[in-house]
Order: sequence, then structure tokens, then C-alpha cells
Amino acid sequence: MKGMKGQKVSVDRELCYGSAECVHRAPAVFEFVDGFGAVRPGHEHTGDAPEILETAEKCPSQAISITDAADAASAPDRP
Repeated sequence: MKGMKGQKVSVDRELCYGSAECVHRAPAVFEFVDGFGAVRPGHEHTGDAPEILETAEKCPSQAISITDAADAASAPDRP
């Protein structure tokens, strides 16, 4: 796995309504878990990839966030 470089991608389960658009657009990074989109383990720091940025833009529920890895390391994860 890569270090803490780049952008961190995450999915807010409180916003996600399960369209699975992220899974269709970037199946190597996103998966469908319990009816919601989720970032596959080990792919959290791929937010700077063009296809991930586009996937976040196209998310119908705007549940995908792209943040600086340094900022994300200091912020608590949401349950």
C-alpha cells in the first residue's frame, strides 16, 4: 500500500443512498457493502486519480469526499 501521499477518498454512509454509481464507474476502488458504496481496503489514497475525481463529481448523493491525506489523517473517521 502507498504511504500517506495524495488525496484520500471516502464515502459518507449517511449521505449515500445506494445508487452504486461509484461501483459501476470505478470497481477497482469502490465496492457495494450492505447496500451502500464503500472504498475498497487499500484504495483509500487514490483520490487524486482522474477517474476517482470524476466518480466523486458524478455521485448522485454527493457522498464521496476527496480530502488531503494529511488532513484526513488528523480527522476522526465517521462511524
